[in-house]
Parts: sequence; C-alpha cells; structure tokens
Amino acid sequence: MTKTDIETRKARAHAWFQSLQGDIISRFEALEDAAGPPLYAGKAGRFEKTPWKRGDGAQDLGGGTMAIMKGRLFEKVGVHVSCVYGAFAPEFAKTIPGADRSGGKFWAAGISLIAHMVSPRVPAVHMNTRMLVTDDSWFGGGADLTPLLAYQREQEFPDSIEFHDAMRAACEAHRTDYAAMKKHCDEYFHLPHRNEPRGIGGIFYDRYNTGDWEKDFAFTQDVGREFAKVYPEIVKRRMLESWSPEQREEQLVRRGRYVEFNLLYDRGTTFGLKTGGNVASILSSMPPVVKWP
Repeated sequence: MTKTDIETRKARAHAWFQSLQGDIISRFEALEDAAGPPLYAGKAGRFEKTPWKRGDGAQDLGGGTMAIMKGRLFEKVGVHVSCVYGAFAPEFAKTIPGADRSGGKFWAAGISLIAHMVSPRVPAVHMNTRMLVTDDSWFGGGADLTPLLAYQREQEFPDSIEFHDAMRAACEAHRTDYAAMKKHCDEYFHLPHRNEPRGIGGIFYDRYNTGDWEKDFAFTQDVGREFAKVYPEIVKRRMLESWSPEQREEQLVRRGRYVEFNLLYDRGTTFGLKTGGNVASILSSMPPVVKWP
C-alpha cells in the first residue's frame, strides 16, 4: 500500500466520522424538539460545538470537535469527533500493534458518543467507531445499551431485542461474526469488582483488519448507520412514559456503574488520556448526576 493510498483512506474515514456526527446531532435535536410538557420542562436543548487542538500549539498534533447538549430530554449527551496524530510514549507504544515498526508514530480518528437521559425509562447508550494507523491499520468500536431500571435489563425486553437486532443486521450485511462481537462486548463491558454487566450489551470489536480495507470500512459505516436508526426509535418509544421518584433514584444509583467502568477499565479513556487528548471531551462520558448510597 502506497503512502497516497493510506492518506486517502485516512481522509475518507475522518470525513465519514464527521458526517455521522452531523447526522446523529440532527436526529437528537429533533427528539429534543419532540419532548415537551408535562414530562419535560424548559426549552429544547441544542448542541454546543467546541473545537480543540491537541498539545501546546507548538506543533500540529491534530484535534477534534467536542459537541455537547444538555437539554430537557437529553440530560447530557456528547457526540465527539477527533483526528489526532504524533507519537506514543515509549511504554504505551509497546501495547499497540505496529507501533514498534512505526517508531511509535500513530494516526487515529473516530467518533465517540454517550447519552444520559432525564427519564429513567429511556436507556443510556454508548457508541464509538474509530480507525487507527501505525505501521499497521485497523478499525474498532461498537455500541452498547444500558437500561437503568432492573425490569428493562432482561435480554427479552423489547428495547434489548431491537438494539441487538440492529447490531446483528450490521454484522450480517458484511458477514462478520455477530456472535463473537456480542460475546466480546459482554466480556468487555463487565465490572469485575461487582461481577455484573454494565448493561445489556451490543457489539464490540477492536483491531479489526480482515485484509480488505474497503470491506472493513463499509462494516464500520453500517455500525454507525444502524445505531443512528435504532436508538432514536427506542427513545421515541420510552420518552413519553411517566416515571416515579423511586425510578429516578434507581437511575442515579445505576449510573454509578457507568462511572466505575469508564474510570477503571475503559481502554478508550486510557488511550485518550495517554495520547494527550482533550480531557473535557474524554471525561464528558460521566453522568451529570449520580449517587452511591
């Protein structure tokens, strides 16, 4: 593969992540508009976009756009795109395939999303897809759903079935192994110290390179497209259901699991912090209100 080839691929991947960000923002703002009294008070929220640069500005190390909305339906949601490059710290480089052959140099672009909702009846959600280049290149990402109420965390619950069907559709369209990616997700989004899952899962893949870049890119795009369709449909179905103070309390307590996972185990958090990413963007995944009783 020539240098021109890899640069073209980088540009196409970055452009896709930016396009997906715009699509999801439009869909989420439409949901904000549809939420109103008596369950939701105040004005509909809008995303605030904040560009950022990596490093101290002395050299070009990339950056991104942080987009956050705090609204009446979405208590806090971030849809961020980044494109960063440079060199890994020597110890961290040892953990990344191909970094030893690239002299530690890397390029990475992706989209990262997490939504925490006002209503405990509407599940929280996470999605990210990315492309990383060293001497090698690959895709990674996935999406997982986190209901906050106990009765919604059953695999037979309609939201779970619909979400998994969407992720399965993305996999089957490209003959990727849905069962293996679902298993990877279940194993990854697990809290060992509590011996419990964070949510009801989805799919998760990392260092995904079949040798056919076009095929791998098309699959990654369809993961984003399926997510952008299925999650708004789940929100529409649940957002008009009323909730009790006890359910809000249950929601806030369960959010603590999100914080614990992201700070203790999440590789994306580690990668972002160790590569000099935007701290506000990286930690925007934290819920706005949480309780540990």
